[in-house]
Amino acid sequence: MAKTASDIRGVIEEKEIEWVDLRFTDPKGKWQHLTMVAAACSEDELTDGFMFDGSSIEGWKAINESDMVLKPDLDASYIDPFSATPMMILFCNVVEPGTGELYARDPRSCARRAETYLQSTGLGDTVYVGAEAEFFMFDDVKFNTGYNESFFKIDDIELPTNTGRDYDGGNLAHRPRAKGGYFPVAPVDSAVDIRAEMVSTMLEMGLPCDKHHHEVAAGQHELGLTFGTLVTTADRMQIYKYVVHMVAHAYGKTATFMPKPIKEDNGSGMHTHFSIWNEGNPLFAGNGYAGLSDMCLYFIGGVIKHAKSLNAFTNPSTNSYKRLVPGYEAPVLLAYSSRNRSASCRIPYGTGAKAKRVEIRFPDALANPYLAYAALLMAGLDGIQNRIHPGEAMDKNLYDLPPAELAEVPTVCASLREALDSLKADHDYLLKGDVFTADQIESYIELKFQDVVRWEMTPSPVEYDMYYSG
Repeated sequence: MAKTASDIRGVIEEKEIEWVDLRFTDPKGKWQHLTMVAAACSEDELTDGFMFDGSSIEGWKAINESDMVLKPDLDASYIDPFSATPMMILFCNVVEPGTGELYARDPRSCARRAETYLQSTGLGDTVYVGAEAEFFMFDDVKFNTGYNESFFKIDDIELPTNTGRDYDGGNLAHRPRAKGGYFPVAPVDSAVDIRAEMVSTMLEMGLPCDKHHHEVAAGQHELGLTFGTLVTTADRMQIYKYVVHMVAHAYGKTATFMPKPIKEDNGSGMHTHFSIWNEGNPLFAGNGYAGLSDMCLYFIGGVIKHAKSLNAFTNPSTNSYKRLVPGYEAPVLLAYSSRNRSASCRIPYGTGAKAKRVEIRFPDALANPYLAYAALLMAGLDGIQNRIHPGEAMDKNLYDLPPAELAEVPTVCASLREALDSLKADHDYLLKGDVFTADQIESYIELKFQDVVRWEMTPSPVEYDMYYSG
């Protein structure tokens, strides 16, 4: 049953909450917040929302139209385990004050519209999303980009570059080598207790988690957050990233969701699982390839057709495309397969119809989860509506294909510029049901092109190495 403002006030009083943290997500995917004194949060304000200035959020309002409303979703409340004094987190949608309508450029509102659109199509009533976000933890990170210098330097106890380093008390030697982190026990895996605390913290907050493990690269990790509905999973991904950052910080380490912080090791992705249900029945199960229904195959067909424009949301950084290269287990090739991890769309093994789903492997965790999941759903629905079949499955290692055959397999984008240009050319499928708006997409492209221009105009240390003496 939906919570009311009275319910929230009851929790505030019962748990002696001192602060209510109103949290929302900007177009780039960063969690933002406004902290209110709990006593000042009346039932009326909890119901109607709180005024705030939206002009300072990149990609949103101009200074002359800055007034906006943060309207709490009372069903999305959590107790913050990191606050020194009791604090409640409330997820908020952003609302236009004049009309009371959800703000078109608000990512969470966009994801809500995507769920509503699915229901309006009659194709299903629920979409379930499961996301696997990988991340790195380091002991020390330095970087600078200035007028006369540009550099970064990272260090961590696990990096294979530290095998010959002198440490106070001696070098204890146990650490993963490049591509060797999946997944030896401690002491090679040095972060078991840190990951365990991350998972236990999320469980304490009410998130469904089932595991944690070391990933392939040194210093790379993953926590097992299980599936939920689209908006709920996007909310949980924001909490996931917050908990990872905060627990790492408490241990004197620093965490990053950059897809490719290390050149010569695997990058971090956010493999994303989708399934559509109706009246409690899984619609992706059938009698076709790998036990899939035609609906699921068409969903895959839509994702593959629109993959290059999807990349603008699922892989929204210039660094994303340093991960999407052959040789590091990255899903570059747009194909589908049962259990084959080199395909961009994988059908995981599962027992029973309820386990049937498609895993889309090219997204990374710098994606705004609300926009990425909504866009993936819209691409899949376009595939279903237009019966876009993905062709034959490819059950062999795609990177071992002969060059002539490999050339026939389409790929994801090679750069953020290509992804944004693809989104410009291919976005009509996102506009159905007013889930995305043309203004929102145009604003997003303009915002992300700032990253492209900055990256393309900045000399790199690599260029000095390649060209200085030329």
